[in-house]
Amino acid sequence: QWVYNILEKKAEADRIVYENPDPSNGFVLVPDLKWNQNQLDDLYLVAVVHRREIKSLRDLTAEHLPLLRNVLQEGKEAIVKRFGVPGSQLRVYLHYQPSYYHLHVHFTALGYDAPGSSVERGHLLADVIDNLDMDSAFYQKRALTFPLRADEPLFKKFQEAGKV
Repeated sequence: QWVYNILEKKAEADRIVYENPDPSNGFVLVPDLKWNQNQLDDLYLVAVVHRREIKSLRDLTAEHLPLLRNVLQEGKEAIVKRFGVPGSQLRVYLHYQPSYYHLHVHFTALGYDAPGSSVERGHLLADVIDNLDMDSAFYQKRALTFPLRADEPLFKKFQEAGKV
């Protein structure tokens, strides 16, 4: 609901750094709650797409390339304009598995070791775009490795199925 409240401007409207209102290829860029916005060393913003049917990396196809390219280009432009941090100093990625199932993209300072930015969970948006350019169904077919904590319900399901 937090995501929908942001998209509908029912919450955190004053925190919006940038918005592309296009219903198909637009998004809202907001500071992540982990970032206090007092320094740029741990800069952390999230782009939340307007399209509600895209839940995660697994849903993406070549049809979504205009959206993904907008997020990458316009997100970087908004960050350099507002915070003076160039795109070359940003890590732009998606999580798999995500913490919530509505497509969102993380923008963090390159030097900041943000939770989930490691290779096991973070998928660089530029790589995602390239992969979809090569094969529209890349993320429907590709095996994706991801970490799980021992106390997560999904981990327990894997244990029960004898997969761990």
